[in-house]
Amino acid sequence: MIDSVTDIALAAPAAKAVSKRLSPSARRQRRAAWLFLAPACIMVALFVLYPILKSISLSFYNWDGMTDKTFVGLANYVELFHAPTFYTALKNNLLWLLLFLLAPPMGLAIALYLNQAVAGIRLIKSLFFAPFVLSGVVVGLIFSWFYDPTFGLLALILGHGIPVLGDAHYVTFGIVFAALWPQTAYCMILYLTGLTGLNAEQIEAARMEGARGWTLLWHVVLPQLRPTTFMAMVVTIIGALRSFDLISVMSSGGPFESSTVLAYYMYDQAIKYYRYGYSAAIAVVLFAIMLVYIAWHLRRLLRNEH
Repeated sequence: MIDSVTDIALAAPAAKAVSKRLSPSARRQRRAAWLFLAPACIMVALFVLYPILKSISLSFYNWDGMTDKTFVGLANYVELFHAPTFYTALKNNLLWLLLFLLAPPMGLAIALYLNQAVAGIRLIKSLFFAPFVLSGVVVGLIFSWFYDPTFGLLALILGHGIPVLGDAHYVTFGIVFAALWPQTAYCMILYLTGLTGLNAEQIEAARMEGARGWTLLWHVVLPQLRPTTFMAMVVTIIGALRSFDLISVMSSGGPFESSTVLAYYMYDQAIKYYRYGYSAAIAVVLFAIMLVYIAWHLRRLLRNEH
């Protein structure tokens, strides 16, 4: 009896090892999967990981793009954290972030409205989708004309002109309002896609239990849209932190650098003043802010799912 038990105990690891061995077809499938993934991995390494590492390395140097690099250590970061423009840009980025968070709920509201079988709904969908396909430069020019205090539509509506883009108190709010237009359309598209994948049986069961309106949305629909909400929040946060094109077109960071953000400040230092090391330090700080926030949000999402 003892010998047979011993034989079984010794045979168990061997059987487990045999079971772990992949069959020829499984090995071929794994090899094919890696071959399909290889181009994407190479692209990510070349165009994402390498620039990130290169920017971090460059931030420790003083370089104008033409002469030899000079190692300065943390001098670029010390100067950055003592620059008043950096804190103005950081404050504007936080303002962008807070106001941009209006895009996901507005996109969800529009998606819920468009997710109905109504006559002419395709035409309405295309009208709401239009801002997403417009270039940021086009959106900036449209709203620059809209805000013009002499002949702009806003002046015609109010009866008098307001220099939105020329006033340090209004300029950031005006640009963010312009940016919310296409961002809301993008969130709407994400939620429309998410609504097509809802579990109809759960919704029908909730209705049979008497759930309607806000109760149905909060307890049944939104939990199923959690991955879509996460994606909408991530792209909205990234869009708020890397905001550049509308600022460049509408205000160029002015008046008196009052509307500048970290992305535009980085561009300004690199292109106008040829301070590539200092610009790389700004990029590293901006990347760190994005990374910390997205990692925190991702951890929160995964914790809720478990």
